[in-house]
Amino acid sequence: MEKEVKELAEPEVSILENVCWKEFGLLVFVWIAFLVLQITKNYTATCTTVYWVVNLLQIPVSLGVSGYEAISLYKGWRKIASKGDSGTNLQVQQLITYCFFGVLAGLVGGLLGLGGGFIMGPLFLELGVPPQVSSATATFAMMFSSSMSVVEYHLLKRFPVPYALYFVAVATVAAFIGQHFVRRMIILMGRASIIIFILASTIFISAISLGGVGISNMIGKIERREYMGFENLCTYDV
Repeated sequence: MEKEVKELAEPEVSILENVCWKEFGLLVFVWIAFLVLQITKNYTATCTTVYWVVNLLQIPVSLGVSGYEAISLYKGWRKIASKGDSGTNLQVQQLITYCFFGVLAGLVGGLLGLGGGFIMGPLFLELGVPPQVSSATATFAMMFSSSMSVVEYHLLKRFPVPYALYFVAVATVAAFIGQHFVRRMIILMGRASIIIFILASTIFISAISLGGVGISNMIGKIERREYMGFENLCTYDV
């Protein structure tokens, strides 16, 4: 019996062998395409024809890559590695729902400055992805959007390097400490679900904090009788 278990166990592979280079290449393509479009947009006059064309070009890029991945999952050409054989042949309704929440995560991240992982994390858990894989994947996805913003603002000379380096150092140290703490908790408790509770608590605290700050700012503007409507996009000066 022990021999059969050893035969069924998946062999350990190196990090480079574990990378899906084709999928990684698609992510890099999207990263470069969006970065080029964003930088081009910043050097065009607001609300001109070129401005809107460059903005709208992001849609076919994202839809093309998302559609390709959705079709691959539907046809069974691709599978969710952490789910094994159960991660293939997803239904159309499931794929549409997941794509919708992916778009929602991007909108929330862009409008509110929040990491899309707050939405993608629970979505991955609903997909049946293990908590460790869910957390790592959501963080990796956020790295792409964050790094794109860093490069864009640096090229536009709006990026305070010392200020950013300070936060990078603090975040890196906090990440290592948090990872070590969570790993020890999982070993002691024998349950990976602790990651789910940490994620839920973080989302709850962030929602309360964001809502509190928003209400406080709104009350201040009402007291000062400031305008709280939308500004004209075409007359907005960055």
